[in-house]
Amino acid sequence: MAARETLSPGSSPPMSSSLAGINDGVSVALSPDAVPFSPLAPGDREEMGSVAAQFSHYASKLVSLRAGDSGSLKTQLNLLFDQLISENYSPTHNIRPEEVCALLIHVTRLVPLSQEHLVVKLCQLTHHLLNQLQVIVDEQTLDVCVCYVVRALAVCSLWTHIEVLQALSTLIYGNGPRCNRHLSELLGDGGVLRLYSDPSQPDMELRRVALSCLNNLCLGVPGQAPLEDPYRSVCFRVFLQTLQSPRPPDAEELLYCTVVQGAVKGLQSSLCGGEWRFGGQEELGTLLAVLKRLMFQGCPGVCVDWPSVLYPAPLPQYETCSTPKPAEPPRNPPTQTSGNKKKKSRGRGRKGGEEDEEREAEPRLQRGGRGGEAWSKTSVLPPPGVPSLYPLWKSSSDSEFSDPEGAAHSKLRLFHGRVRQGVLLCLLAVVKAVEKRTLYGYWSSFIPDAPIGGPPPLTLLTVVLKDPSPKVRACALQVVSALLDGSRQFLGVAEDLAPARTSYTPFSFSLATAVRELHRSLSLALLAEASAHTLTQIIKCLAHLVCNAPYNRLRPGLLSPLWRQIRPYLRHRDVNVRVSVLTLYGALVSTQAPLSEIQLLLTHTSQETVLSWRQRGGFSSPSHKYHTPGEEEPGVPWLLQLCVSLVTQPRDDQSDSEGPGGGGATALEPSPVRLEALQVLAHLVRGYFPLCQACLCDLGQVSARCLRETDPSIQLHGAKLLEELGTGIIQQYRPDSSQSESCRIPISQVVQFWVDVLSGPLNGALQSHQHPTLQTSACDTLSSILPQAFTQLPVQSQVLCVTVLLGLTYSDNSLVKAAAVRALGVYILFPCLREDVMFVADTANAILTALDDRSPNVRSKAAWSLGNLTDTLIVNMGCVGEVFQEELSDMLVLQMLQSATKAAFDKDRVRTTTEYSDSIQTVFRQYSDSIQTVFRQYSDKDRMRTTTDYSDSIQTVFRQYSDKDRMRTTTEYSDSIQTVFRQYSDSIQTRTG
Repeated sequence: MAARETLSPGSSPPMSSSLAGINDGVSVALSPDAVPFSPLAPGDREEMGSVAAQFSHYASKLVSLRAGDSGSLKTQLNLLFDQLISENYSPTHNIRPEEVCALLIHVTRLVPLSQEHLVVKLCQLTHHLLNQLQVIVDEQTLDVCVCYVVRALAVCSLWTHIEVLQALSTLIYGNGPRCNRHLSELLGDGGVLRLYSDPSQPDMELRRVALSCLNNLCLGVPGQAPLEDPYRSVCFRVFLQTLQSPRPPDAEELLYCTVVQGAVKGLQSSLCGGEWRFGGQEELGTLLAVLKRLMFQGCPGVCVDWPSVLYPAPLPQYETCSTPKPAEPPRNPPTQTSGNKKKKSRGRGRKGGEEDEEREAEPRLQRGGRGGEAWSKTSVLPPPGVPSLYPLWKSSSDSEFSDPEGAAHSKLRLFHGRVRQGVLLCLLAVVKAVEKRTLYGYWSSFIPDAPIGGPPPLTLLTVVLKDPSPKVRACALQVVSALLDGSRQFLGVAEDLAPARTSYTPFSFSLATAVRELHRSLSLALLAEASAHTLTQIIKCLAHLVCNAPYNRLRPGLLSPLWRQIRPYLRHRDVNVRVSVLTLYGALVSTQAPLSEIQLLLTHTSQETVLSWRQRGGFSSPSHKYHTPGEEEPGVPWLLQLCVSLVTQPRDDQSDSEGPGGGGATALEPSPVRLEALQVLAHLVRGYFPLCQACLCDLGQVSARCLRETDPSIQLHGAKLLEELGTGIIQQYRPDSSQSESCRIPISQVVQFWVDVLSGPLNGALQSHQHPTLQTSACDTLSSILPQAFTQLPVQSQVLCVTVLLGLTYSDNSLVKAAAVRALGVYILFPCLREDVMFVADTANAILTALDDRSPNVRSKAAWSLGNLTDTLIVNMGCVGEVFQEELSDMLVLQMLQSATKAAFDKDRVRTTTEYSDSIQTVFRQYSDSIQTVFRQYSDKDRMRTTTDYSDSIQTVFRQYSDKDRMRTTTEYSDSIQTVFRQYSDSIQTRTG
């Protein structure tokens, strides 16, 4: 075991045959005939010009040297290494990676391992060049250099190993999968990296560099296979053991922080880009427990017995204080209190007191920020045994520390903050790697319920509210957002509409309480935050919460305070903050729409001011001429007017984060703000169309203006807004619509709306071949025309729609083709088009062609359209009669049967075929006479034999297809077709026999 703790200067790790051919340290005879080295004069350096020229000069000098050239070789190598190391390189310099790789291979042959000072300089040069030039070495250079440094670790003294490991870390960066030849020497039993990264290694600097090597081995590179699972698991265990081991008593705090940072980065590299592969529940619980402890690294006042493992159902005593339990106070404590504090009541009354204190502290926090002096003036020392995250170093004045002491404390706080930030990023990687269903059991360890008295639990929201570093708070918010993202099914159980039970607390009520606590904590963080980046993360986290929480199962009142609280931030100077606020509004108007609480908020016209109390610090002056509260047009949601103004009206001032080109008196809002405003409009129209229908024409003009712009993103969202408007109109006219006829948009207005749209810039979007996504959205827009309105459109508009869609079914882009086929499937049901035999035939041919497309998406849309086509044929046979049946080609009907058979056998389209199987049965039953006529025309015996074989093949296909239990409908469909064809084939054979 002693050998695993440290390597003495004379000891050496195991060696293998892969190191053969490397200089073993034997002295090399130097030739006296070599040309002596002379450094460059200042004039020569100026003539050389660029850094690349200097590098080429020194590199050529090195390459010209030979191992047996001169007795002054050592001096020349020293001088050349110093010259190369002293230069500052950049990836912008014209230095090719091939030159660097060739130089490194050559110098490994020049420097014997017995010259330890030269070995150290060679390692420094390797790290310097590869790090500053950002070069990833090729496979040959990697093999030669790794063999050299591993041999150096075995031969050279211990004092050189830090520099050698640093060079190894740089060499294997981005080359972890290519190091398979050396992995057994590095990570096997007794391997160099395992020896130096072991927690029992006393040299902390060696541990740090060894952990950096392990991190670079696990680092994933796009386009390359990851590190093999056995070696990745070895690295994972090393990182986890490092985080679990306590700080040695004699180790410096700063150096220990760097070791923890290296282990955390290594864990993050092990987890990124893949699923959890490091064991079961025990390993995951151990990792989560370690990360939760390190989330509060360096926070004063936190004295907690941390568990070694977190279980899916953690017990409350996991977070009890480790300090001795104080003696029980007397029943009548002294009434004297400090300051003007009021005596707090026990139980739930304490919660209210805590909230009052937080509200009283909010203005001070808002003005000074968390990291400023406001903390020292408003925070008080916590009672003994109570966890606190208030930065106690802020409570001391600067005069209590000398300048060196103050700098040391600042540096220590900086390193602790970096540790917490890295830990939270690692926790984010864990959340992304582990299955959501597995993480739900650990929510109570990171997402709190409402406090019921006593010390608050230490969770992610504690970091969000109390950590002094805005970067750490932003990382904690990212983790909360990742936990909330995709949790709709889990949070959907939450409910607190029923009266609270006194005997036990249902799980649904606990989840509802957690949702309310998230709202409360994030609202407090929103009020107190001064950093624009962290403020953006808070609002994004709220958007994730709103998207996943079941507000229709919760008591009303959660969304109204949030709606009013975020409204002032619409004028924030930072573009990202404004975009995130619009994202949150989009989530509010799209979640479980329509919600009665949101409807009231959309139509409410209070006299509250739209500017924040921080107008002078972080908010711009009013620039848009949109309606503020109290000035809205009656019956029109103020959010709709706001978004329209953000899209169309110029901005008078320019924010600091908009960059060049964003200012000017006529400049519009930045593109991200306008795009998000268009998305909010689309969400608003989709969920609350009755409130928006009064502005139908205005919204149409906004979409037309967007389609006329040159930005494809703006054009795309303008087309999507048109599609939502058309869909909303269709929803109003559905037979099962709850909206009365008097409240619907009149048909005449709908017709005029579509006449304006079709005569506008939508035609250009349909013909925009260089932007297929825009073409796809334009096709979807055409499919959202109300059938009753399409009938009353001018003939040229109808012809335009049909002609364009039929032409786009032959597009080379699968997205455009699928959208066009789907739109034709919608049009085939229109009363004014379904009786047109030519249109039905053209649409049928386009659908049958699309059913043979190689794209599954195109085949899916074509199968859906085929179902609508058969419905149309059934309706026509009942309404039009034999006239339509005679005009429609019988061969086309047979082709439909063949395509339907093939689509039913398509594994990708099985479910879709099941949906329209009943319609196809009806069509072929009613078209039986036509099919018999066709078979009579094929009276030739050879053709009859082919037809008979064809019918047998159809029977075989459907017999195989009907074996599945879930295809009962298709089974009936296949039986009916078998019967029809059996009758037809028997009768025809009888006639031709």
